[in-house]
Amino acid sequence: MAKFEDDPQKPTKLQAEGKSVQENTTTLTKHPFHLVDPSPWPFVGGLSALVLAIGGVLAMHGLDKGVFPVGVLMLLLTAYGWWRDVVREGNTPGVHTQAVRRGLRVGMLLFICSEVMFFVAFFWAYFNVALAPTEAIGFVWPPKNIIPLDPFHLPYFNTLVLLLSGTTVTWAHHALLENNRKDVLIGLGFTIALGLLFTTVQAIEYGHATFSFKGGIYPSTFFMATGFHGLHVIIGTLFLIVCWIRAYRGEFTPEHHVGFEVLALR
Repeated sequence: MAKFEDDPQKPTKLQAEGKSVQENTTTLTKHPFHLVDPSPWPFVGGLSALVLAIGGVLAMHGLDKGVFPVGVLMLLLTAYGWWRDVVREGNTPGVHTQAVRRGLRVGMLLFICSEVMFFVAFFWAYFNVALAPTEAIGFVWPPKNIIPLDPFHLPYFNTLVLLLSGTTVTWAHHALLENNRKDVLIGLGFTIALGLLFTTVQAIEYGHATFSFKGGIYPSTFFMATGFHGLHVIIGTLFLIVCWIRAYRGEFTPEHHVGFEVLALR
């Protein structure tokens, strides 16, 4: 029986498969995004929001038996755990690539847009009744039984404090870009102090108010708008403290400081 030898110029099946795998491997490129590990925080966060909403409804009807505080604690735990994981990812080399950092910036910008629309609703409610007072409030604004705060007293001072905090955090940001760690810490320290001062002055302002939250449309719109803004400043101050600690530890560099950037945007 004749025996046929393999053509030395013809690749074997194994060689051909190996060649195709090599070609496919060289044509594939790794994507620049970070695939996060399985995390419990999205589920826990959703559950926290549900418990918080139920507790809020019960509290408004005088039926809350501790559900609302539990929801607040769960939400704070979620925020701490989730942000802790993001900070750890940011400190891991090669994880927060340029594409990931861009996505975080875009996400923060979208969050700011949602905040803008949130406050637009309060301003809309205020100007709706201020520009066209109804019979229910005597066709006058502010209502006759309301003594408004002097806008050129504590509110004016707090506005200057807020504007000054913007300059100090910008100073810290430029110092970070120049790799000047000392000025970063000083600038952030001044910004934290101004944030605490703003919150203190706003609490004093509330103490001088001659009206309560349930005193009508004027007090409700006033306390809702300024109260949520005060909460915004408190959260921002906590954010500043975290960034100060990270800057002190040397976790920020001129090329990699997306956490600081989203703080400056806020």
